[in-house]
Amino acid sequence: MANKIDKTSTTKNANKQARTSARMHHHTNKHDEAGRPAKAKIQNSQSSSRSRSLSSVSSNTKKRTPKHWIAERSLPDVLGKHYRSDGYYASLYMGDQTFESDLHLSVHSPIDGHVFCQMGEANADQARMVAELAHESFLQWRTVPAPKRGELVRVYGERLRQHKRALAEVITLECGKPIQESLGEVQELIDVCDFAVGLSRQLHGLTIASERPEHRMMEQWHPLGPVLVITAFNFPMAVWGWNAALALVCGNTLVWKPSEQCPLSALACHSLLMQVAVEQGAPPYLSSVIFGEKSLSEQLVDNPRFPLVSATGSCAMGRAVGARVASRMGRSLLELGGNNAMIISDKADLDLALRAIAFAALGTSGQRCTTLRRLIVHEDVLPDVMHKLQTVYDSVAIGNPFDEKNLMGPLVNEAAMEQMESALLAAQQQGGVLICGGEPLADISEKPSALIRKGYYMTPALVVIDGRAPVVQSETFAPILYVHTYQFLEDAIALNNSVAQGLSSAIFTESIHEAELFLSAVGSDCGIANVNIGTSGAEIGGAFGGEKDTGGGRESGSDAWKNYMRRTTNTINYGKQLPLAQGIRFDL
Repeated sequence: MANKIDKTSTTKNANKQARTSARMHHHTNKHDEAGRPAKAKIQNSQSSSRSRSLSSVSSNTKKRTPKHWIAERSLPDVLGKHYRSDGYYASLYMGDQTFESDLHLSVHSPIDGHVFCQMGEANADQARMVAELAHESFLQWRTVPAPKRGELVRVYGERLRQHKRALAEVITLECGKPIQESLGEVQELIDVCDFAVGLSRQLHGLTIASERPEHRMMEQWHPLGPVLVITAFNFPMAVWGWNAALALVCGNTLVWKPSEQCPLSALACHSLLMQVAVEQGAPPYLSSVIFGEKSLSEQLVDNPRFPLVSATGSCAMGRAVGARVASRMGRSLLELGGNNAMIISDKADLDLALRAIAFAALGTSGQRCTTLRRLIVHEDVLPDVMHKLQTVYDSVAIGNPFDEKNLMGPLVNEAAMEQMESALLAAQQQGGVLICGGEPLADISEKPSALIRKGYYMTPALVVIDGRAPVVQSETFAPILYVHTYQFLEDAIALNNSVAQGLSSAIFTESIHEAELFLSAVGSDCGIANVNIGTSGAEIGGAFGGEKDTGGGRESGSDAWKNYMRRTTNTINYGKQLPLAQGIRFDL
Protein backbone atom coordinates (compact mmCIF):
# COMPACT_ATOMS: atom_id res chain seq x y z
CA MET A 1 0.00 0.00 0.00
CA ALA A 2 2.90 2.34 0.70
CA ASN A 3 3.82 2.42 -2.97
CA LYS A 4 0.33 2.96 -4.30
CA ILE A 5 1.18 6.26 -5.94
CA ASP A 6 4.49 4.96 -7.25
CA LYS A 7 2.89 1.86 -8.80
CA THR A 8 0.37 3.93 -10.70
CA SER A 9 2.57 6.94 -11.36
CA THR A 10 2.92 6.28 -15.10
CA THR A 11 -0.82 5.93 -15.58
CA LYS A 12 -1.58 8.88 -13.32
CA ASN A 13 0.94 11.11 -15.06
CA ALA A 14 -0.58 10.25 -18.42
CA ASN A 15 -4.07 10.88 -17.08
CA LYS A 16 -2.93 14.13 -15.50
CA GLN A 17 -1.46 15.32 -18.80
CA ALA A 18 -4.68 14.45 -20.59
CA ARG A 19 -6.73 16.13 -17.88
CA THR A 20 -4.59 19.27 -18.02
CA SER A 21 -4.78 19.32 -21.81
CA ALA A 22 -8.56 19.04 -21.67
CA ARG A 23 -8.81 21.90 -19.19
CA MET A 24 -6.46 24.09 -21.20
CA HIS A 25 -8.50 23.44 -24.33
CA HIS A 26 -11.69 24.12 -22.41
CA HIS A 27 -10.43 27.41 -20.99
CA THR A 28 -8.83 28.50 -24.26
CA ASN A 29 -12.10 27.98 -26.08
CA LYS A 30 -13.93 30.04 -23.51
CA HIS A 31 -11.46 32.84 -23.75
CA ASP A 32 -11.66 32.74 -27.54
CA GLU A 33 -15.42 33.09 -27.28
CA ALA A 34 -15.02 36.02 -24.90
CA GLY A 35 -12.27 37.46 -27.05
CA ARG A 36 -9.87 37.94 -24.12
CA PRO A 37 -7.12 36.03 -22.33
CA ALA A 38 -7.28 35.28 -18.60
CA LYS A 39 -5.99 38.70 -17.68
CA ALA A 40 -6.61 41.35 -20.28
CA LYS A 41 -6.78 45.08 -20.58
CA ILE A 42 -10.31 46.07 -21.49
CA GLN A 43 -12.33 49.24 -21.83
CA ASN A 44 -14.59 50.66 -19.17
CA SER A 45 -18.34 50.24 -19.07
CA GLN A 46 -18.88 52.32 -22.19
CA SER A 47 -17.16 49.67 -24.29
CA SER A 48 -19.24 47.80 -26.83
CA SER A 49 -18.16 44.60 -25.10
CA ARG A 50 -20.70 45.44 -22.41
CA SER A 51 -23.38 44.15 -24.75
CA ARG A 52 -21.99 40.64 -24.51
CA SER A 53 -24.16 38.18 -22.62
CA LEU A 54 -22.96 36.09 -19.71
CA SER A 55 -22.89 33.05 -21.98
CA SER A 56 -20.04 34.66 -23.91
CA VAL A 57 -17.99 34.87 -20.74
CA SER A 58 -18.88 31.35 -19.70
CA SER A 59 -18.35 28.21 -21.73
CA ASN A 60 -20.78 27.25 -24.46
CA THR A 61 -24.25 27.14 -22.90
CA LYS A 62 -25.03 23.75 -24.40
CA LYS A 63 -22.13 22.24 -22.50
CA ARG A 64 -23.12 23.66 -19.12
CA THR A 65 -25.30 21.73 -16.71
CA PRO A 66 -28.75 23.13 -15.90
CA LYS A 67 -27.65 23.47 -12.28
CA HIS A 68 -25.11 26.07 -13.29
CA TRP A 69 -27.93 28.02 -14.83
CA ILE A 70 -29.79 27.83 -11.53
CA ALA A 71 -26.84 29.40 -9.73
CA GLU A 72 -26.27 32.08 -12.32
CA ARG A 73 -29.97 32.95 -12.41
CA SER A 74 -29.61 33.71 -8.70
CA LEU A 75 -27.18 36.52 -9.42
CA PRO A 76 -29.69 39.24 -10.44
CA ASP A 77 -31.66 38.45 -7.28
CA VAL A 78 -28.80 39.09 -4.88
CA LEU A 79 -26.65 41.56 -6.84
CA GLY A 80 -29.51 43.91 -7.61
CA LYS A 81 -28.44 46.93 -9.64
CA HIS A 82 -24.83 45.70 -9.58
CA TYR A 83 -25.68 42.64 -11.69
CA ARG A 84 -24.13 42.66 -15.15
CA SER A 85 -25.47 40.34 -17.78
CA ASP A 86 -22.17 40.37 -19.69
CA GLY A 87 -20.29 39.00 -16.68
CA TYR A 88 -17.82 41.90 -16.48
CA TYR A 89 -17.74 43.51 -13.04
CA ALA A 90 -16.10 46.64 -11.65
CA SER A 91 -13.07 46.79 -9.37
CA LEU A 92 -14.57 48.81 -6.52
CA TYR A 93 -18.09 49.02 -5.11
CA MET A 94 -17.91 51.87 -2.60
CA GLY A 95 -21.17 52.34 -0.82
CA ASP A 96 -23.72 52.52 -3.60
CA GLN A 97 -21.19 53.72 -6.20
CA THR A 98 -19.27 51.72 -8.80
CA PHE A 99 -15.72 52.32 -10.02
CA GLU A 100 -14.26 50.64 -13.08
CA SER A 101 -10.80 49.31 -13.94
CA ASP A 102 -8.83 48.71 -17.11
CA LEU A 103 -7.77 45.24 -15.92
CA HIS A 104 -9.99 42.24 -15.37
CA LEU A 105 -9.33 38.79 -13.95
CA SER A 106 -11.15 35.67 -15.15
CA VAL A 107 -12.83 33.66 -12.39
CA HIS A 108 -13.37 29.93 -12.96
CA SER A 109 -15.88 27.74 -11.15
CA PRO A 110 -14.15 24.69 -9.66
CA ILE A 111 -17.23 22.66 -10.53
CA ASP A 112 -16.28 22.36 -14.20
CA GLY A 113 -13.72 25.08 -14.84
CA HIS A 114 -16.04 27.40 -16.74
CA VAL A 115 -15.49 31.17 -16.49
CA PHE A 116 -18.51 32.68 -14.79
CA CYS A 117 -17.32 36.27 -14.48
CA GLN A 118 -14.52 38.74 -15.06
CA MET A 119 -13.62 40.89 -12.06
CA GLY A 120 -11.99 44.29 -12.26
CA GLU A 121 -8.70 44.82 -10.44
CA ALA A 122 -8.52 47.96 -8.33
CA ASN A 123 -5.60 50.35 -8.63
CA ALA A 124 -3.66 52.22 -5.95
CA ASP A 125 -5.77 55.37 -6.30
CA GLN A 126 -8.94 53.38 -5.68
CA ALA A 127 -7.36 51.70 -2.65
CA ARG A 128 -6.51 55.10 -1.14
CA MET A 129 -9.93 56.54 -1.96
CA VAL A 130 -11.90 53.74 -0.36
CA ALA A 131 -9.92 54.12 2.87
CA GLU A 132 -10.46 57.90 3.02
CA LEU A 133 -14.19 57.78 2.34
CA ALA A 134 -14.69 54.86 4.76
CA HIS A 135 -13.10 57.11 7.39
CA GLU A 136 -15.43 60.00 6.52
CA SER A 137 -18.48 57.78 6.93
CA PHE A 138 -17.09 56.40 10.18
CA LEU A 139 -17.09 59.90 11.66
CA GLN A 140 -20.87 59.94 11.11
CA TRP A 141 -21.67 56.32 11.97
CA ARG A 142 -19.90 56.42 15.35
CA THR A 143 -22.40 59.06 16.56
CA VAL A 144 -25.42 56.83 15.90
CA PRO A 145 -26.58 55.13 19.15
CA ALA A 146 -25.51 51.49 19.27
CA PRO A 147 -29.09 50.10 19.45
CA LYS A 148 -29.90 52.06 16.28
CA ARG A 149 -26.85 50.54 14.63
CA GLY A 150 -28.16 47.19 15.79
CA GLU A 151 -31.49 47.89 14.10
CA LEU A 152 -29.71 48.18 10.75
CA VAL A 153 -28.04 44.81 11.33
CA ARG A 154 -31.40 43.31 12.34
CA VAL A 155 -33.01 44.40 9.08
CA TYR A 156 -29.97 43.14 7.17
CA GLY A 157 -30.37 39.72 8.78
CA GLU A 158 -33.99 39.64 7.65
CA ARG A 159 -32.92 40.56 4.12
CA LEU A 160 -30.44 37.69 4.13
CA ARG A 161 -33.22 35.30 5.19
CA GLN A 162 -35.26 36.36 2.17
CA HIS A 163 -32.37 35.50 -0.17
CA LYS A 164 -30.89 32.51 1.64
CA ARG A 165 -31.15 29.98 -1.19
CA ALA A 166 -29.86 32.37 -3.85
CA LEU A 167 -26.88 33.35 -1.69
CA ALA A 168 -26.05 29.70 -1.07
CA GLU A 169 -26.10 28.98 -4.79
CA VAL A 170 -23.59 31.76 -5.42
CA ILE A 171 -21.26 30.24 -2.79
CA THR A 172 -21.49 26.82 -4.42
CA LEU A 173 -20.90 28.26 -7.89
CA GLU A 174 -17.76 30.08 -6.80
CA CYS A 175 -16.01 27.71 -4.39
CA GLY A 176 -17.63 24.35 -5.12
CA LYS A 177 -19.00 23.83 -1.61
CA PRO A 178 -21.87 21.28 -1.45
CA ILE A 179 -25.16 23.14 -1.48
CA GLN A 180 -26.20 21.92 1.99
CA GLU A 181 -23.00 23.34 3.45
CA SER A 182 -23.52 26.59 1.55
CA LEU A 183 -27.00 26.92 3.02
CA GLY A 184 -25.42 26.37 6.42
CA GLU A 185 -22.90 29.12 5.76
CA VAL A 186 -25.61 31.62 4.90
CA GLN A 187 -27.46 30.60 8.06
CA GLU A 188 -24.28 31.30 10.00
CA LEU A 189 -24.23 34.80 8.54
CA ILE A 190 -27.86 35.25 9.59
CA ASP A 191 -27.12 33.90 13.07
CA VAL A 192 -24.26 36.31 13.69
CA CYS A 193 -26.53 39.20 12.72
CA ASP A 194 -29.00 38.03 15.38
CA PHE A 195 -26.15 37.78 17.88
CA ALA A 196 -24.92 41.28 17.04
CA VAL A 197 -28.38 42.83 17.43
CA GLY A 198 -28.56 41.69 21.06
CA LEU A 199 -24.98 42.76 21.57
CA SER A 200 -25.79 46.31 20.44
CA ARG A 201 -27.48 46.88 23.83
CA GLN A 202 -24.67 45.29 25.82
CA LEU A 203 -21.50 47.12 24.81
CA HIS A 204 -20.82 47.73 28.45
CA GLY A 205 -17.81 48.92 30.41
CA LEU A 206 -17.05 48.66 34.12
CA THR A 207 -17.40 50.78 37.23
CA ILE A 208 -14.20 50.47 39.28
CA ALA A 209 -13.66 51.26 42.96
CA SER A 210 -11.26 54.16 43.48
CA GLU A 211 -8.78 54.43 46.34
CA ARG A 212 -9.43 58.20 46.48
CA PRO A 213 -12.45 59.65 48.31
CA GLU A 214 -15.18 61.25 46.23
CA HIS A 215 -13.79 59.74 43.03
CA ARG A 216 -15.29 57.28 40.59
CA MET A 217 -13.49 55.20 37.96
CA MET A 218 -15.04 53.57 34.92
CA GLU A 219 -14.23 52.04 31.57
CA GLN A 220 -15.96 52.88 28.31
CA TRP A 221 -15.74 51.27 24.88
CA HIS A 222 -15.87 53.52 21.83
CA PRO A 223 -15.97 52.85 18.06
CA LEU A 224 -12.56 52.18 16.58
CA GLY A 225 -12.62 53.22 12.92
CA PRO A 226 -12.84 51.64 9.45
CA VAL A 227 -12.22 47.90 9.60
CA LEU A 228 -10.44 46.16 6.74
CA VAL A 229 -11.65 42.56 6.32
CA ILE A 230 -9.62 40.14 4.15
CA THR A 231 -11.29 36.77 3.59
CA ALA A 232 -10.46 33.40 2.03
CA PHE A 233 -12.36 31.34 -0.54
CA ASN A 234 -13.62 28.55 1.70
CA PHE A 235 -16.10 30.63 3.73
CA PRO A 236 -16.73 33.55 1.39
CA MET A 237 -19.68 34.99 3.34
CA ALA A 238 -19.67 33.77 6.94
CA VAL A 239 -16.21 34.95 7.97
CA TRP A 240 -16.92 38.44 6.64
CA GLY A 241 -20.21 38.29 8.53
CA TRP A 242 -18.47 37.47 11.82
CA ASN A 243 -16.51 40.68 11.43
CA ALA A 244 -19.09 42.86 9.72
CA ALA A 245 -22.04 42.34 12.05
CA LEU A 246 -19.96 43.05 15.15
CA ALA A 247 -18.00 45.90 13.59
CA LEU A 248 -21.21 47.64 12.49
CA VAL A 249 -22.93 47.54 15.87
CA CYS A 250 -19.66 48.71 17.43
CA GLY A 251 -19.84 51.84 15.27
CA ASN A 252 -17.30 51.08 12.54
CA THR A 253 -17.41 51.16 8.76
CA LEU A 254 -16.29 48.28 6.54
CA VAL A 255 -13.94 47.71 3.63
CA TRP A 256 -13.87 44.14 2.33
CA LYS A 257 -11.13 42.62 0.21
CA PRO A 258 -12.44 39.10 -0.62
CA SER A 259 -10.71 36.14 -2.20
CA GLU A 260 -10.25 36.49 -5.95
CA GLN A 261 -12.07 33.14 -6.25
CA CYS A 262 -15.31 34.40 -4.69
CA PRO A 263 -15.97 37.99 -5.77
CA LEU A 264 -19.70 37.61 -6.36
CA SER A 265 -20.32 36.20 -2.88
CA ALA A 266 -18.80 39.40 -1.54
CA LEU A 267 -20.66 41.64 -3.95
CA ALA A 268 -23.96 39.95 -3.09
CA CYS A 269 -23.49 40.51 0.66
CA HIS A 270 -22.42 44.11 0.07
CA SER A 271 -25.32 44.84 -2.30
CA LEU A 272 -27.94 43.59 0.15
CA LEU A 273 -26.28 45.48 3.02
CA MET A 274 -26.26 48.74 1.05
CA GLN A 275 -29.93 48.31 0.17
CA VAL A 276 -30.65 48.28 3.89
CA ALA A 277 -28.19 51.09 4.59
CA VAL A 278 -29.89 53.38 2.08
CA GLU A 279 -33.31 52.55 3.51
CA GLN A 280 -32.07 53.26 7.04
CA GLY A 281 -30.34 56.52 6.11
CA ALA A 282 -26.88 55.30 7.05
CA PRO A 283 -23.71 57.12 5.93
CA PRO A 284 -22.98 56.64 2.21
CA TYR A 285 -19.78 54.61 2.53
CA LEU A 286 -20.79 52.35 5.39
CA SER A 287 -19.60 49.34 3.38
CA SER A 288 -17.29 48.86 0.41
CA VAL A 289 -15.92 45.86 -1.44
CA ILE A 290 -12.73 46.07 -3.48
CA PHE A 291 -11.20 43.45 -5.78
CA GLY A 292 -7.62 42.63 -6.61
CA GLU A 293 -4.66 40.40 -5.91
CA LYS A 294 -1.80 40.39 -3.40
CA SER A 295 -0.44 43.84 -4.23
CA LEU A 296 -3.84 45.39 -3.51
CA SER A 297 -4.01 43.65 -0.14
CA GLU A 298 -0.59 45.06 0.73
CA GLN A 299 -1.66 48.60 -0.16
CA LEU A 300 -4.76 48.32 1.98
CA VAL A 301 -2.98 46.70 4.92
CA ASP A 302 -0.36 49.47 4.93
CA ASN A 303 -2.98 52.24 5.11
CA PRO A 304 -3.17 53.79 8.60
CA ARG A 305 -6.83 54.69 8.03
CA PHE A 306 -7.54 51.08 9.05
CA PRO A 307 -6.90 50.78 12.79
CA LEU A 308 -7.92 47.11 12.60
CA VAL A 309 -7.14 44.56 9.89
CA SER A 310 -8.99 41.26 10.20
CA ALA A 311 -7.39 38.66 7.94
CA THR A 312 -8.28 35.03 7.34
CA GLY A 313 -5.96 32.76 5.36
CA SER A 314 -2.74 30.80 5.54
CA CYS A 315 -0.18 31.13 8.31
CA ALA A 316 2.28 32.64 5.82
CA MET A 317 -0.24 35.28 4.79
CA GLY A 318 -0.97 36.07 8.44
CA ARG A 319 2.70 36.55 9.28
CA ALA A 320 3.03 39.03 6.42
CA VAL A 321 -0.14 40.92 7.34
CA GLY A 322 0.72 40.98 11.04
CA ALA A 323 4.21 42.36 10.40
CA ARG A 324 2.97 45.09 8.06
CA VAL A 325 0.20 46.21 10.41
CA ALA A 326 2.52 46.13 13.42
CA SER A 327 5.04 48.32 11.59
CA ARG A 328 2.46 51.14 11.66
CA MET A 329 1.26 50.24 15.18
CA GLY A 330 -2.16 49.03 14.01
CA ARG A 331 -4.15 46.06 15.28
CA SER A 332 -4.43 42.68 13.60
CA LEU A 333 -7.12 40.06 14.09
CA LEU A 334 -5.68 36.91 12.51
CA GLU A 335 -7.55 33.66 11.91
CA LEU A 336 -5.06 31.44 10.11
CA GLY A 337 -4.33 27.81 9.32
CA GLY A 338 -5.28 24.83 11.42
CA ASN A 339 -3.68 21.38 11.59
CA ASN A 340 -6.42 19.88 13.67
CA ALA A 341 -6.34 16.60 15.56
CA MET A 342 -8.87 14.25 17.14
CA ILE A 343 -8.04 11.63 19.75
CA ILE A 344 -10.04 8.39 19.64
CA SER A 345 -9.79 6.71 23.05
CA ASP A 346 -10.25 3.00 23.69
CA LYS A 347 -13.16 4.22 25.84
CA ALA A 348 -14.87 6.05 22.95
CA ASP A 349 -18.26 5.41 21.38
CA LEU A 350 -16.82 4.42 18.00
CA ASP A 351 -20.07 4.81 16.04
CA LEU A 352 -20.44 8.37 17.31
CA ALA A 353 -16.78 9.05 16.59
CA LEU A 354 -17.02 7.71 13.04
CA ARG A 355 -19.79 10.14 12.11
CA ALA A 356 -17.79 13.02 13.55
CA ILE A 357 -14.62 11.97 11.73
CA ALA A 358 -16.47 11.77 8.41
CA PHE A 359 -17.86 15.31 8.52
CA ALA A 360 -14.76 16.86 10.07
CA ALA A 361 -12.40 15.27 7.53
CA LEU A 362 -14.56 15.30 4.39
CA GLY A 363 -16.75 18.40 4.78
CA THR A 364 -16.00 21.15 2.24
CA SER A 365 -13.69 18.57 0.59
CA GLY A 366 -11.14 19.01 3.36
CA GLN A 367 -10.92 22.77 2.78
CA ARG A 368 -12.02 24.16 6.14
CA CYS A 369 -9.56 25.73 8.52
CA THR A 370 -11.10 23.39 11.12
CA THR A 371 -10.89 20.28 8.90
CA LEU A 372 -9.70 17.17 10.74
CA ARG A 373 -6.19 16.43 9.43
CA ARG A 374 -4.71 14.18 12.15
CA LEU A 375 -6.49 11.24 13.75
CA ILE A 376 -4.79 9.91 16.90
CA VAL A 377 -6.22 6.45 17.63
CA HIS A 378 -5.63 4.18 20.63
CA GLU A 379 -3.79 1.10 19.43
CA ASP A 380 -6.47 -1.27 20.80
CA VAL A 381 -9.23 0.16 18.58
CA LEU A 382 -7.13 1.01 15.50
CA PRO A 383 -8.14 -2.05 13.39
CA ASP A 384 -11.85 -1.44 13.97
CA VAL A 385 -11.57 2.30 13.29
CA MET A 386 -9.56 1.82 10.10
CA HIS A 387 -11.93 -0.80 8.73
CA LYS A 388 -14.95 1.44 9.24
CA LEU A 389 -13.18 4.53 7.95
CA GLN A 390 -12.01 2.87 4.76
CA THR A 391 -15.58 1.79 4.06
CA VAL A 392 -16.74 5.40 4.43
CA TYR A 393 -13.92 6.78 2.29
CA ASP A 394 -14.48 4.24 -0.47
CA SER A 395 -18.21 4.96 -0.66
CA VAL A 396 -18.56 8.72 -0.08
CA ALA A 397 -20.47 10.40 -2.91
CA ILE A 398 -18.33 12.92 -4.84
CA GLY A 399 -19.52 15.10 -7.69
CA ASN A 400 -21.51 18.18 -8.67
CA PRO A 401 -22.02 20.10 -5.41
CA PHE A 402 -25.44 21.28 -6.55
CA ASP A 403 -26.61 17.65 -6.37
CA GLU A 404 -27.62 17.12 -2.75
CA LYS A 405 -26.72 13.43 -2.82
CA ASN A 406 -23.04 14.38 -3.15
CA LEU A 407 -21.29 14.95 0.18
CA MET A 408 -18.06 16.15 -1.45
CA GLY A 409 -17.53 18.58 -4.30
CA PRO A 410 -14.34 19.69 -6.03
CA LEU A 411 -11.15 21.22 -4.70
CA VAL A 412 -10.89 24.91 -5.43
CA ASN A 413 -8.45 24.67 -8.35
CA GLU A 414 -5.85 22.51 -10.06
CA ALA A 415 -3.08 23.83 -7.83
CA ALA A 416 -4.95 22.36 -4.85
CA MET A 417 -5.06 18.99 -6.60
CA GLU A 418 -1.34 19.13 -7.25
CA GLN A 419 -0.61 20.08 -3.65
CA MET A 420 -2.63 17.11 -2.46
CA GLU A 421 -0.77 14.73 -4.77
CA SER A 422 2.58 16.19 -3.69
CA ALA A 423 1.72 15.80 0.00
CA LEU A 424 0.73 12.16 -0.50
CA LEU A 425 3.93 11.42 -2.36
CA ALA A 426 5.95 13.07 0.42
CA ALA A 427 4.04 11.11 3.06
CA GLN A 428 4.94 7.82 1.41
CA GLN A 429 8.56 8.85 1.03
CA GLN A 430 8.55 9.55 4.78
CA GLY A 431 7.31 6.06 5.65
CA GLY A 432 3.56 6.55 5.41
CA VAL A 433 1.16 3.96 4.04
CA LEU A 434 -1.57 5.19 1.70
CA ILE A 435 -4.62 3.13 2.62
CA CYS A 436 -7.01 4.56 0.03
CA GLY A 437 -7.85 7.59 -2.06
CA GLY A 438 -5.72 10.44 -3.32
CA GLU A 439 -6.67 10.07 -6.97
CA PRO A 440 -8.38 12.44 -9.41
CA LEU A 441 -11.94 11.24 -9.78
CA ALA A 442 -11.60 11.53 -13.57
CA ASP A 443 -8.78 8.97 -13.50
CA ILE A 444 -10.74 6.23 -11.75
CA SER A 445 -14.21 6.79 -13.19
CA GLU A 446 -15.23 4.38 -15.94
CA LYS A 447 -17.00 7.07 -17.95
CA PRO A 448 -16.25 10.45 -16.36
CA SER A 449 -18.63 13.21 -17.34
CA ALA A 450 -17.42 16.45 -18.86
CA LEU A 451 -18.03 18.10 -15.50
CA ILE A 452 -15.76 15.58 -13.71
CA ARG A 453 -13.08 15.83 -16.42
CA LYS A 454 -12.94 19.62 -16.30
CA GLY A 455 -13.57 20.14 -12.59
CA TYR A 456 -11.15 19.56 -9.73
CA TYR A 457 -12.38 16.39 -8.05
CA MET A 458 -10.18 14.19 -5.83
CA THR A 459 -10.95 11.10 -3.79
CA PRO A 460 -10.25 11.58 -0.05
CA ALA A 461 -7.09 9.93 1.24
CA LEU A 462 -6.28 7.93 4.38
CA VAL A 463 -2.62 7.67 5.34
CA VAL A 464 -1.13 5.80 8.30
CA ILE A 465 2.05 7.64 9.27
CA ASP A 466 4.19 8.58 12.23
CA GLY A 467 2.80 11.67 13.94
CA ARG A 468 6.22 13.37 13.88
CA ALA A 469 6.75 13.02 10.12
CA PRO A 470 7.63 16.34 8.46
CA VAL A 471 4.66 16.29 6.06
CA VAL A 472 2.27 16.06 9.02
CA GLN A 473 3.58 19.29 10.51
CA SER A 474 2.19 21.40 7.65
CA GLU A 475 -1.43 21.96 6.71
CA THR A 476 -2.37 20.65 3.26
CA PHE A 477 -5.69 22.22 2.30
CA ALA A 478 -7.17 19.01 0.90
CA PRO A 479 -9.00 15.86 2.08
CA ILE A 480 -6.00 13.99 3.53
CA LEU A 481 -6.40 12.34 6.93
CA TYR A 482 -3.17 11.24 8.62
CA VAL A 483 -3.68 8.44 11.15
CA HIS A 484 -1.40 7.95 14.18
CA THR A 485 -1.56 5.55 17.12
CA TYR A 486 -0.97 5.91 20.84
CA GLN A 487 -0.93 3.84 24.03
CA PHE A 488 -1.07 6.44 26.81
CA LEU A 489 -3.29 9.54 26.79
CA GLU A 490 -0.42 11.84 27.74
CA ASP A 491 1.35 10.78 24.53
CA ALA A 492 -1.79 11.47 22.48
CA ILE A 493 -2.10 14.96 23.96
CA ALA A 494 1.58 15.58 23.22
CA LEU A 495 0.95 14.62 19.58
CA ASN A 496 -2.08 16.90 19.46
CA ASN A 497 0.09 19.79 20.65
CA SER A 498 3.20 18.94 18.62
CA VAL A 499 2.39 20.99 15.51
CA ALA A 500 2.89 24.73 15.05
CA GLN A 501 -0.81 25.45 14.54
CA GLY A 502 -3.36 25.54 17.36
CA LEU A 503 -6.88 26.03 16.05
CA SER A 504 -9.22 23.13 16.80
CA SER A 505 -9.01 19.77 18.58
CA ALA A 506 -11.27 17.04 19.93
CA ILE A 507 -11.33 13.86 21.97
CA PHE A 508 -13.83 11.01 21.87
CA THR A 509 -14.08 9.22 25.19
CA GLU A 510 -16.68 8.08 27.72
CA SER A 511 -14.18 8.69 30.54
CA ILE A 512 -14.72 11.91 32.48
CA HIS A 513 -11.10 11.73 33.64
CA GLU A 514 -9.80 11.68 30.05
CA ALA A 515 -12.23 14.39 28.92
CA GLU A 516 -11.35 16.77 31.74
CA LEU A 517 -7.61 16.13 31.36
CA PHE A 518 -7.88 17.01 27.67
CA LEU A 519 -9.64 20.29 28.53
CA SER A 520 -7.31 21.20 31.39
CA ALA A 521 -4.22 23.40 31.40
CA VAL A 522 -2.07 20.35 30.61
CA GLY A 523 -4.40 19.24 27.82
CA SER A 524 -5.03 20.62 24.33
CA ASP A 525 -3.22 23.87 23.53
CA CYS A 526 -5.76 24.86 20.86
CA GLY A 527 -8.26 27.70 20.83
CA ILE A 528 -11.05 25.15 20.39
CA ALA A 529 -11.09 21.90 22.39
CA ASN A 530 -14.14 19.63 22.10
CA VAL A 531 -15.36 16.44 23.73
CA ASN A 532 -17.39 13.91 21.74
CA ILE A 533 -17.94 16.25 18.79
CA GLY A 534 -15.67 16.92 15.81
CA THR A 535 -13.22 19.70 15.12
CA SER A 536 -15.41 21.63 12.68
CA GLY A 537 -18.88 23.14 12.73
CA ALA A 538 -18.44 25.82 15.42
CA GLU A 539 -21.43 27.87 16.59
CA ILE A 540 -21.35 31.66 16.48
CA GLY A 541 -21.96 32.07 20.23
CA GLY A 542 -18.39 31.08 21.08
CA ALA A 543 -15.31 33.04 20.15
CA PHE A 544 -13.63 31.40 17.16
CA GLY A 545 -9.87 31.28 16.71
CA GLY A 546 -6.66 29.59 17.77
CA GLU A 547 -3.23 29.86 19.28
CA LYS A 548 0.39 29.66 18.07
CA ASP A 549 0.70 29.96 14.28
CA THR A 550 -3.09 30.16 13.97
CA GLY A 551 -2.68 33.80 14.93
CA GLY A 552 -4.34 34.26 18.31
CA GLY A 553 -7.36 36.16 16.97
CA ARG A 554 -10.94 35.59 18.08
CA GLU A 555 -13.98 36.31 15.92
CA SER A 556 -17.75 35.97 16.27
CA GLY A 557 -19.09 35.27 19.76
CA SER A 558 -18.27 35.72 23.45
CA ASP A 559 -16.42 39.03 24.01
CA ALA A 560 -14.89 39.19 20.52
CA TRP A 561 -16.70 42.52 20.07
CA LYS A 562 -13.91 44.17 22.03
CA ASN A 563 -11.62 43.74 19.01
CA TYR A 564 -13.70 46.34 17.18
CA MET A 565 -13.66 49.04 19.86
CA ARG A 566 -11.17 51.15 21.76
CA ARG A 567 -11.18 51.18 25.55
CA THR A 568 -10.91 54.35 27.60
CA THR A 569 -10.47 54.51 31.38
CA ASN A 570 -12.13 57.52 33.05
CA THR A 571 -11.65 58.97 36.53
CA ILE A 572 -14.20 61.50 37.80
CA ASN A 573 -13.53 63.69 40.83
CA TYR A 574 -16.83 64.94 42.24
CA GLY A 575 -15.33 66.38 45.43
CA LYS A 576 -13.50 69.59 46.35
CA GLN A 577 -10.12 68.03 47.14
CA LEU A 578 -7.41 66.74 44.79
CA PRO A 579 -5.88 63.66 46.45
CA LEU A 580 -3.21 61.87 44.40
CA ALA A 581 -3.03 58.13 43.88
CA GLN A 582 -0.54 56.00 45.85
CA GLY A 583 -0.57 58.59 48.65
CA ILE A 584 1.76 60.97 46.81
CA ARG A 585 1.91 64.50 48.18
CA PHE A 586 2.64 67.43 45.88
CA ASP A 587 1.92 70.53 47.94
CA LEU A 588 2.49 73.90 46.30
